Amino acid sequence: MTNDKPPIWRDHRFWQITAQFIAVFLAAILVTILWSNLNRNLQQLGIQFGFDFLKQQASFDIGETPITYKATDTYTRALWVGLINSLRVAIAGIFFFTTIVGITSGIARLSDNWLVRNISLIYVEIFRNTPLLLQLLFWYFAVFLSFPKVENKVSLWGFISFSQNGIDLPWVHFSPEFSALLLGLIFYTGAFIAEIVRGGIQSVPKGQWEAARSLGLKPGLVMRLVVFPQALRVIIPPLTSQYLNLTKNSSLAIAIGYPDIYFVASTTFNQTGRAVEVMLLLMLTYLTFSLTISIIMNLLNRTVQITER
Repeated sequence: MTNDKPPIWRDHRFWQITAQFIAVFLAAILVTILWSNLNRNLQQLGIQFGFDFLKQQASFDIGETPITYKATDTYTRALWVGLINSLRVAIAGIFFFTTIVGITSGIARLSDNWLVRNISLIYVEIFRNTPLLLQLLFWYFAVFLSFPKVENKVSLWGFISFSQNGIDLPWVHFSPEFSALLLGLIFYTGAFIAEIVRGGIQSVPKGQWEAARSLGLKPGLVMRLVVFPQALRVIIPPLTSQYLNLTKNSSLAIAIGYPDIYFVASTTFNQTGRAVEVMLLLMLTYLTFSLTISIIMNLLNRTVQITER
């Protein structure tokens, strides 16, 4: 009895696996070459690679410290302050304000009301087509630094006050740097999310709208119960990219003096000269941010997809 099994080199799976092994091998060689060059260059400069500098005294002040910090603390403590400041912006921006602004503006883009529809259009086009750095500088210098001084602060509804010192609420104070950064990221990212939401809603078949209306549902209920849940299948994947962009764009905080992780790491690098180690810490930080957001959004995306039986 003859064996009709084809040779292994004719099996496409063999070549797929082989190509993957070759790619991993070449990547390992490239990393090894880059690492050896890095070590050689550091030795020529008389610099020893390592993270011992993190235990040294930081000797610089940080303007906004959510945890206790003194200039006599270590660089590790300073970087923790910057990390928490970055998380404050990312969490507040993603889970509270940016999503609300983006969804509201996206739905408003499809409103039957001419004024609402065009106000949303103007907002989206202006904020989406101007540089984020320019917007941050505008919020900081043209808005917050133009507010009255603390002794002449403006109060709204008796519990919100605005001044050059920032925004004061009964339970929390927002510095002008934090407020300018948060508002800049919210309205910039929200403009992109608005277009994602608009496209997702328009992807829902018209028959779904007509079927919901035929049941006597009001327009608000049609959107909330029928259309928007189906649109989420289209909205969530690109929404993930915008959340990632918001987190990474927060590094522009250095332009207005908000002490996020990038700001603190830059000061650390300038004082210690440990460029490689500081950049590795920054890369690891932003990589962790991105992977965490991606995992959460992928889990959310899985819950809204149609399950086949």
